[in-house]
Amino acid sequence: MEYGFDFAYVFKYVPKLLSTLDLTLLIVAGAIATGLIIGLLVALPRLYHVPVLKQLSMVYVSFFRGTPVLIQLFLFYYGLPEILKLVYIDVTRVPVLYFVIFTLGLNAGAFISETIRAAVTAVNRGQVEAAYAVGMTGYQAFTRIILPQALAIAVPVFSNLVIAMLKETSLAFTLGVMEMTGKAQSLGALSQHFLETYISLAIIYLIISLLLERVLLLAERRLQRHMRREQEKRSWFGLRRVPPLNRLTRELNLEKKEVPSYEA
Repeated sequence: MEYGFDFAYVFKYVPKLLSTLDLTLLIVAGAIATGLIIGLLVALPRLYHVPVLKQLSMVYVSFFRGTPVLIQLFLFYYGLPEILKLVYIDVTRVPVLYFVIFTLGLNAGAFISETIRAAVTAVNRGQVEAAYAVGMTGYQAFTRIILPQALAIAVPVFSNLVIAMLKETSLAFTLGVMEMTGKAQSLGALSQHFLETYISLAIIYLIISLLLERVLLLAERRLQRHMRREQEKRSWFGLRRVPPLNRLTRELNLEKKEVPSYEA
């Protein structure tokens, strides 16, 4: 039996897919929170050049940035329990949702660690030395000088990571997690209207991505307000902005009027 395209199903499936939105957002929040903790711990050895830990962190980053997320999910879901059995730890009863959040958190941690490292090293070292020169401690220099500028630099990259993580949650259905993509797969199989179902899913992902982008853009602008004030004083090539010609003309005319005349 063939089923023709029916646009009414697009609107019909939106509420049904939204019923699993909370699970999708839970995966995103859990993965990003886990990634922030792991990313900070991984970035520190590379920032402070700790001999052995630096090499280990580089291997970790290379693995999670160089392999597909789907393969990582399969490795940790099917492989981690077998490894832990060797030390008599049974995790077979742990819900699959925790494996998904943990794996995506490890993946996000690799990218976040690189973001932290790049943002911190991008801060001018002379500012830190000036902070030490005026008597600031290392903690004060980090919280007052390095951290605000590093956050402003890292937010755009972090925003892209959050939106990418939202889309990567769609892979959780391969392990049986009934998030939005898994729900769409079930609805399409039951009704045989796969196209309408995935159009509804795409619309929801697009709207959520745009909302997240807007919220993170506001945070970015707030953190970069001091940088914008500095840029407003300079041109594109780092030179001082030249006042407009009409403004210069008015100022010159005013100066001529103010100069006293000594003619007889």
